[in-house]
Amino acid sequence: LGNTLFKAGDMQGAVCCYTKALKLTDNQAESAVLYRNRSACYLKLEEYNKAETDASQALDVDPGDMKARFRRAQAFQKLGRLDQAFLDVQKCAQMEPKNKAFQDLLRQLGAQIQQKSAQLSSTDARVQQMFSLLLDASANDSDRQKAAQNLVVLSREEAGAEQIFRNDGVKLIQKLLPSKQEEVVLSALRTLVGLCTGHQSRTMAIVNELGMEQLCAVMGSGASTVSLAACHLLQVMFEALTEGMKREIRGKDEAILPGEFGLSLCLCLHLATNESPGRDSAINLLVKQVPRKSLKNPDNSLTLWVIDHGLKKILEVAGTVPELSEGPHLTDNSHMSCSVLLSKLYDDLKSDKERENFNKLCEEYVQQHFSQPGLGAKLRAIQTVSVLLQGPSDVGNRTLEMSGMMDAVISLCASEDVIHQQVAVEALIHAAGKAKRASFITANGVSLLKDLYKKSENDRIRVRALVGLCKLGSAGGTDFSMKQFAEGSTLKLAKQCRKWLCNESLPPTSRRWSVEGLAYLTFDADVKEDFVEDKNALLAMFELTKSEDKTVLFAVGSTLVNCTNSYEVEKPDPQLVELAKYAKQHVPEEHPKDAPSYVEKRLVKLLEAGVVSALGCMVKQESPALTEACRECIARVFLALVQRQEDRGTVVAQGGGKALIPLALDNTDVGKIKAAQALAKITITSNPEIAFPGERIYEVVRPLVSLLSLECSLLQNFEALMALTNLAGISDRLRQKIIKEKAVPKIEGYMFEEHDLVRASATECMCNLVLSTEVQKLYVATGNDRLKLLVLYSGEEDERLRKAAAGTLAMLTAEQPELCARIPTTTTHWLEIIQALLLSEISDLCHRGVVIIQNMMQAEKSLAETLMESEALEILSVLAKGGEGKPVPITKIAQNCLDKAVEYGIIRSSEGKEKCKGTEP
Repeated sequence: LGNTLFKAGDMQGAVCCYTKALKLTDNQAESAVLYRNRSACYLKLEEYNKAETDASQALDVDPGDMKARFRRAQAFQKLGRLDQAFLDVQKCAQMEPKNKAFQDLLRQLGAQIQQKSAQLSSTDARVQQMFSLLLDASANDSDRQKAAQNLVVLSREEAGAEQIFRNDGVKLIQKLLPSKQEEVVLSALRTLVGLCTGHQSRTMAIVNELGMEQLCAVMGSGASTVSLAACHLLQVMFEALTEGMKREIRGKDEAILPGEFGLSLCLCLHLATNESPGRDSAINLLVKQVPRKSLKNPDNSLTLWVIDHGLKKILEVAGTVPELSEGPHLTDNSHMSCSVLLSKLYDDLKSDKERENFNKLCEEYVQQHFSQPGLGAKLRAIQTVSVLLQGPSDVGNRTLEMSGMMDAVISLCASEDVIHQQVAVEALIHAAGKAKRASFITANGVSLLKDLYKKSENDRIRVRALVGLCKLGSAGGTDFSMKQFAEGSTLKLAKQCRKWLCNESLPPTSRRWSVEGLAYLTFDADVKEDFVEDKNALLAMFELTKSEDKTVLFAVGSTLVNCTNSYEVEKPDPQLVELAKYAKQHVPEEHPKDAPSYVEKRLVKLLEAGVVSALGCMVKQESPALTEACRECIARVFLALVQRQEDRGTVVAQGGGKALIPLALDNTDVGKIKAAQALAKITITSNPEIAFPGERIYEVVRPLVSLLSLECSLLQNFEALMALTNLAGISDRLRQKIIKEKAVPKIEGYMFEEHDLVRASATECMCNLVLSTEVQKLYVATGNDRLKLLVLYSGEEDERLRKAAAGTLAMLTAEQPELCARIPTTTTHWLEIIQALLLSEISDLCHRGVVIIQNMMQAEKSLAETLMESEALEILSVLAKGGEGKPVPITKIAQNCLDKAVEYGIIRSSEGKEKCKGTEP
């Protein structure tokens, strides 16, 4: 059977048969033949490694098998192992000197080996020349930089990378890393990236040669460009090593490497020699590489490894108070990055036992410092609790409830030392957002924060105290009837926040805290209205998104969500509201200025201030601070901005389309849906080729298909179908992309939806997709009701559905004439339905009807006879005369149908009138 399939060209089928046959025989001679045959299949399938392996198996049994040896030579040639290929084909040619195939391959290989030899000697010389220049201290700087750039370019090609590696390039690069010239160090790192990309064995050798300590030390460099380049190298190394882990070969040495890698990064976090940008890069790398990419993957061993060996190191960074001399240097982003990393590690745990161990390690660390004498250790403990409250909040709450912790926070808020006050107030602010502590802090912390806000002479403390008050004052959320403070107090607080936000003399960190305050205060509609009217404050907030301090991103996102009312609002059941009033239960009230007309005006103000550009800038940030929650906020705002059709052009012009694609692919589940819906709205009303130029248009398909889900609302389904209809009408490549994303079965499912608009839009989408041969085959296949559904829908009352179904039918019968004969078998009413299309006063429906009839008449004479014996003849005769505003195409096609009937001899033309043959003239 395998041989038969091979001759028929079914290589995959033949491989399956030969594989089964190998399991059924113990005879070595038979096995050798089967391996040889399967090797031939693999050559055709271009799976050259497998072809070489099978040919070698055959030769192990029979070294004289010329067919197997020749096939192995062909495989070696394709794999670039020219020397081995030459030896094999040389043996074949010695055994059969007159064999033309052997002689031809021998000549080819001879020429290829000579060419490769010349290339290698040339590459060797170039590599040596470049390294000589780089290591020559007396050489001209510009020459050295040029040599370094050439080395980078060479390393990106496999042949060049291999030559650099074999010419002791790693040792020579190691000598370049301590260079004082930034460009030389960058080139060395980028060359290593080229050597490691996708190559496990080279990467392992480079890690062993250079050592992780040296690589981490380079990443700890003070220069941010060098730090980022080293971080990228480590990421490439990590991916190359873990990719090797996924393959079949899993040796003991390889298995432990990723764990050692994670440990080295953790150790890097607290190395005293490391500068702060390098430490942030290390944290960022851990965030990206350690937790599982998908919870479907059961293996979280790397996370457990990092927790066991590195959690305390991460907590050391988390607990560092930058203003104190002790501990590593930090950037403005370090604490937030630690919070994100701790949260990601905690979320990656699978069992209560694993989570309990995480809690225990955190509590031990906090307790160890809190119980030590001296204020410095206690401040470190409180700072660690702050970071935990922003990350895995369950763990943060447990550490906050430790004996004496809350009392220490409250008492330190009254300290005369600004740094002590700052640490304590920040802890109080983060604790206030947690349900367990909010009531206690509301009762005990409000007066304390008010005193700090009013009496402190330091703006750093005042702005933080203000945020604490804002947070507590917004406890009622958007409920107009639940306000913690007296009327007008929130407006005063917001005014002060805006004042600090616009004060450029304040450092970005303090101005960031004023945005934090607005994130809470903008639950109040009066505050929203004032804020969007203050264009300077909006521009100042947007400018902060570009600063080095990335911790502001979530506060900006939250503020914009509040201003655009893009948060989830559940409308209470009116009957339940009445019951609640009767039972004297609290009923939430909406602020009058949260009405749609006010929201619409706020959206216009934000667009005028350049909100889209700011959101696009936020999406581009490579920072742990751009969390999934932050991405969800941005997606919500974008969806609000494209609600009005007239605003969508502005959003696209300012780069909104480009920013939405990554938000739809990497986000929370809710965020993905919001971003995908925004993409759908843009695709429906804008020209997709302008909104998403170049290859970007293909990236839109997957998010749109994701909206075709039962978990999404009918509106989201409808908008996705409309958007996909537009895309499917553009090009065959886009139709193929839609098909590849498995959208066709989903679209077919929505063709049965009860809602008229959804059903019609799904049919319209299918109308464009049937231009693809692959979809046409679904209708040609027997044993399904696809064609019947189109015929029945062509007779429905819904005009939009009729147009879509009849249009699909017209295209299918044109492209696949064999379907014409099946139409009469779909339903006994088929003729009535088509005649109704012909008689329709809607020209689009009439046009579709005459095209269907034309296709049927051209397909088979018997169909033409059936049609001409019905009222269709009379209707076509009338249509062919034109007049009464009938479009020319309809008249022309109707005449073509009559001409075809005359051609068949079914009717004859007499004085311009068509008559059935054999009747009275």
